[in-house]
Parts: sequence; structure tokens; C-alpha cells
Amino acid sequence: MDAASPVLLITGASTGIGKATAQAAAGRGWRLILAARTASALQALVTDLGGPASARSVPCDVSDWNQVSALPAAAIEAFGRLDAVFANAGVSTATSFLRGTGTPEQWREMVLTNVYGTALTARAVLPHLVHARGHLLITGSVAGRVMVPGQLYSATKWAVTAMAQSIRAEAAATGVRVTLIQPGLTDAGPVNPDRAGDPRLDAADVARAVLFALDQPPTVDVSEIVVRPTGQQPYR
Repeated sequence: MDAASPVLLITGASTGIGKATAQAAAGRGWRLILAARTASALQALVTDLGGPASARSVPCDVSDWNQVSALPAAAIEAFGRLDAVFANAGVSTATSFLRGTGTPEQWREMVLTNVYGTALTARAVLPHLVHARGHLLITGSVAGRVMVPGQLYSATKWAVTAMAQSIRAEAAATGVRVTLIQPGLTDAGPVNPDRAGDPRLDAADVARAVLFALDQPPTVDVSEIVVRPTGQQPYR
């Protein structure tokens, strides 16, 4: 890869949708900054993608502003530019307000990662994306479009849906594109027992949706992509 190759920052890059997107983007010539909490998994992915000429790892907890705010500088230092950011880091925990499912600490981690972490990522990278007239992509969920009984995860993704719309409105005159990716049930981690038999997307299916948005010309802003596995019920 050369200095003209664009640079994509991915949070939550070590597993699932983030990892699949990194693999797909590397195949399209993107250079990558890969951020997640697990340093060993990140470094293994960097090796698989061709080493430091193609990708760099930056261990990061997206709920920590000091760590998140350092990500754009890591991209500039490594590759001299930052063209797109995929704010993908997220946590899913089974919850019930009535039955008290999940611990309060698990609830806190989920809200901080899914909502606060996404907001911090947007705040850290948007000035750089304005400079590049770049692209911000955010992982939401079908659960952020429908009512799911007793599910705090769904509430966090409703917040992400609103956040993406708010960012798009604020950045409309800057040339920055904003895309909300809303996957249905995806084989990217533990699944609630009541959904064990439901159809699922592969993480690579979602990655193709991300690359579809990234592949559009600068004059095209794909605002939202909803992608469900065939056969998923419309209210799940």
C-alpha cells in the first residue's frame, strides 16, 4: 500500500463485525487503525492483515476519553491521514427491568460503551473528518428501531440512532458523510437463549454493508442501512 491509500479507523475491531470489516476493508486497499480493549487479539489481526504497513493496533476502552481522544493522532502518526471512522464498539447484556436480569455493573458497562463511547468517538474524530471531508459510520441495531420488552440494550441503540441523526444534522454543511448501520441478529457473540434458534447474519454480511457505504462517491451519503437475516421477525 502507498501513501495515497485511504485510512479507516475501526473501534471494537478485535472480534465480530469490527474484525470482519477490517478484513473486508483491507481487501479493498484501506489502511487500518484497529482499536479495541484486547491488545493480543488486535495484534493477531494486524499480523493477519499484513503487518504495520497495512494496519496498526491501538488498545482502547471507548468509555475513556483520554484513550479515545488519542486515536486520531495515532492514525496521523502511522499513516499521515484519517479518511473514515467506523464507531463500532458495543456490548450486549441480557436485561429485564421487571426481573432484574443482569448486574448493575453490566448495565453500566453497556450504557457507557454503547452510548457514551460512541459519543466520545464522534467527538474525537469529527474535526479530523471535517478536514478530510470524510465519513463517519456507526453501528446501531434493528433493536434501535423497534420496541423490545425489558431490554436496556435496545434503549442504548435507540440512543445511537438519535445520535447518528443529530451528528448528520450538525455536520451537514461540512461535507462529512454519516452512515448508521443497523444489523439484525448477528453471529458475533453470545445470544439470548430465547433467540438461539433464530436466523442470524454472519459478521461478514454486515461488513459488506459497511463497505457498500464506504464505496460510494463523495457526493452520495448513505444515511442508514438496515440489514436483517432472511426470516427474522420484523419486531425482533
